[in-house]
Amino acid sequence: MSEKTRRSRRSFVAASLAAGLGAATRIASGAGLRVTERNVEIRTPDGVCDAVFLHPDQGSHPGVLIWPDSLGLRPVLRELGRRIAGEGYAALVPNHLYRTARAPVFRDSFDPIDNPADREEYRRHVIPFLAPGAAERDAVAHVAFLDAQGEVDKARKIGTHGYCLGGPYVLRTAAAVSDRVGAGASFHGGFLVTDKPDSAHLLAPKIKARLYFAIASDDDTREPEVKDKLLQAFVAAKVPAEIEVYRNARHGWCVPDHKGAVRNSADAERAWRKLVALYRDAL
Repeated sequence: MSEKTRRSRRSFVAASLAAGLGAATRIASGAGLRVTERNVEIRTPDGVCDAVFLHPDQGSHPGVLIWPDSLGLRPVLRELGRRIAGEGYAALVPNHLYRTARAPVFRDSFDPIDNPADREEYRRHVIPFLAPGAAERDAVAHVAFLDAQGEVDKARKIGTHGYCLGGPYVLRTAAAVSDRVGAGASFHGGFLVTDKPDSAHLLAPKIKARLYFAIASDDDTREPEVKDKLLQAFVAAKVPAEIEVYRNARHGWCVPDHKGAVRNSADAERAWRKLVALYRDAL
């Protein structure tokens, strides 16, 4: 895959509960808790969503819903889920592109920049997820799944965080299931603020969660108004929100298989610590 491809991928982001299918127990990276993971299927109003559920192998814990970036559920997203589970959370990572394909949706050689066929394939998979109400329907089903698991402590609030395309769906989840979601975080999220009447930031009055937004320097350069509009929306709605621009980090720096992560490991770890601190305080 060319450097141009990796650098430009973000430009193409336009857009009954089932038993586990298998299980494995591992030591979470960077943590001492043993983590069990299993593939699951979740029935939503739009079909059956394949996902992975990860949790410490003993006890019940706060639930966490992780929204992937535009390339979907793949090994690196499983690892991020494993890592937060190792911190003491029961995490669900769905294949949000399930309406068109099971995960992994895209092959390693996928190149939407230089290959027109791959570009069309990208749009075919992503556009259905961007349909009005799709994320909200999924969020309700995913939170219901978490609440039905014995490994989830239902007396505690649920957290949700997302990367890139998943960023605005953190807000949609927090608004759609406001009584359950206690914390949310967006890492290099796209389309948080748009000029459309259904822009995610306009959901602020419906949100009861504490929020954190980590913004890449190049995203801020391209859309400097986003941080200000987010701040205005959450101050007006009296929603506690921290908005931080990472001046030395590029878009994608929190996802290890994204080129932006290569030279920003320190910032990625700082963002991770912010996430864990948020969940420790709010869930």
